[in-house]
Amino acid sequence: MSHSPVSSVASTSLPSHRPPAHASLNQITTLDKNGQEITTVGFNRFGFDSEVPLDVLRSLYLRSHYVLTTNNLDDGNNLDSGAAEIQHAKFLQGHAAYQSKSIFHPDTQSISYTTLSRFPPVKLLPPSQRKRILVTGGAGFVGSHLVDRLMLLGHEVTVLDNFFTGSKTTVSHWVGHPNFEMVRHDVVEPFMIECDQIYHLACPASPPHYQFNAVKTIKTSFMGTLNMLGLAKRTKARFLISSTSEVYGDPEVHPQTEDYWGHVNPIGPRACYDEGKRVAETLTYGFQRQDGVDVRVARIFNTYGPRMNPYDGRVVSNFIVQALKGEDMTVYGDGMQTRSFQYVHDLIDGLIALMNSEETRPVNIGNGDEYTIGEFAELVREIVEKVQDQDGDVRTRRVNIVYKEMPTDDPQKRRPDTTRAKESLEWQPRWTVRMGLEEMVRYYKAKMAEGSI
Repeated sequence: MSHSPVSSVASTSLPSHRPPAHASLNQITTLDKNGQEITTVGFNRFGFDSEVPLDVLRSLYLRSHYVLTTNNLDDGNNLDSGAAEIQHAKFLQGHAAYQSKSIFHPDTQSISYTTLSRFPPVKLLPPSQRKRILVTGGAGFVGSHLVDRLMLLGHEVTVLDNFFTGSKTTVSHWVGHPNFEMVRHDVVEPFMIECDQIYHLACPASPPHYQFNAVKTIKTSFMGTLNMLGLAKRTKARFLISSTSEVYGDPEVHPQTEDYWGHVNPIGPRACYDEGKRVAETLTYGFQRQDGVDVRVARIFNTYGPRMNPYDGRVVSNFIVQALKGEDMTVYGDGMQTRSFQYVHDLIDGLIALMNSEETRPVNIGNGDEYTIGEFAELVREIVEKVQDQDGDVRTRRVNIVYKEMPTDDPQKRRPDTTRAKESLEWQPRWTVRMGLEEMVRYYKAKMAEGSI
């Protein structure tokens, strides 16, 4: 994969800045699977340039919305102090000018919010290249990272979200920007807008959330997709649906190719999500065949990264938060079930590549590096300890790994065959699980330092 050096991108529209003194001491470098340093994410392919400097992107999620406490403030002007600031600075390398300066008062558990004084710089695209893009579920974990990327690239982005699992804080740093609009809306109801591309991500995706109201989940999958496909048909927009590896159920084929039909329990506790996504795919191809809608289907495998809800029951966030808090890490079953984990930046690269390519068949987007859950727990523990040691944190004890009973219909094996993505999109994951985990551990650690976890 060829990547132009960060300076060439930065010089056009997204300036990089000299890091502050305390960041450069412990500046963190990120290496990909080939040992090359990752300085940019994205690429220029299929006539769509999606490359942005990694440090600019990080400044949007590794710097919190309220990082500053009044503990060390002599007056209201010295707003760059405190443990949280130092945690974030290790990754940020000097993009503080584009951040809010809200103040957290730990003694009264209160917060003084402020609006951004300045937005991060975005590319200035000519009208012919600037797209109007609708992102449903754009305030969610994956959606917010996609929005950050599309905004930095200079496109006009509208986020549609009902905030059932999403949060305004994930995209609040764009509110007020002339290219950005956020609408509180439930996709179960029709929505009218003019747009060129629709990324349809709206649906709760973790078992505690989608099982909370199973009927609503399947209604969102079906009615939401029906409404957005209707919109794509009327506006002649290209439509991408985020489907899931759950369409394969508990697979009997390993690894799973896109041609595998799946092995799903249609009446189990996970069926509202699994079958909801399967019928959403059916609907998508119905619109393609019947009405000529330009569609893309991304089957997303396990993804992790900053902005994951730490309490949504997903294995990565569970393990990291438990380990950071010094609590025992919980593994369900015997720990021999396998998962493959991809980092969120790789997923966003894949989604943008698929949207702008000519590939209309379903495409698996995931990382083929497979771990047993037991191995993964040990890896998370090791990385948390490494980060704590680097930062001089003292542990009272080593956390243990404890085993509990397996939930119903939990798949035993899950690993994508990404041959199609490699051939059609020239896409493959760049981030190692280890590098992604380290960044995510630092994200949660900084969140704890500021008191928001």
